[in-house]
Amino acid sequence: MSLEVKIMAEMKDAMKSKNEAVLRALRAIKAEIIKAKTEPGANGEIDEATEQKFLQKMMKQRKDSLDIFEKQGREDLAEKEREEMAVIEKFLPKQLTEAEIKEAVKNIIAETGASSAADMGKVMGLASKQLAGLADGKTISAIVKEMLA
Repeated sequence: MSLEVKIMAEMKDAMKSKNEAVLRALRAIKAEIIKAKTEPGANGEIDEATEQKFLQKMMKQRKDSLDIFEKQGREDLAEKEREEMAVIEKFLPKQLTEAEIKEAVKNIIAETGASSAADMGKVMGLASKQLAGLADGKTISAIVKEMLA
């Protein structure tokens, strides 16, 4: 079942139950799907990798907004971001734990023979590819820095 079909089904349920928070998040996802389908070269079709990419982008945007709203003491807006993040999270693959990321990075460091912070680019390139969709880039970067220090 494609992401679009899942979103439409969830939207129907949210409309029936009058759940505004879920409906708002689902509408945002649907808008991204439509935008991706109309991009030049998409030919009205999007693959799963593209879906995951824009879902991760949406999640990152919400996390950034949440941080800003919390710093400014805007709990009303922060709560809306949390609600949308919970909905988007349902459509993303399960994220790796910090321990799992560390293990993967340790293997990548061994594989590349990296030994200092100067090798960070090599390690980050491989780690970003291998952990794409499974971990946040900021988290990966912090762990790589820590392990190469």
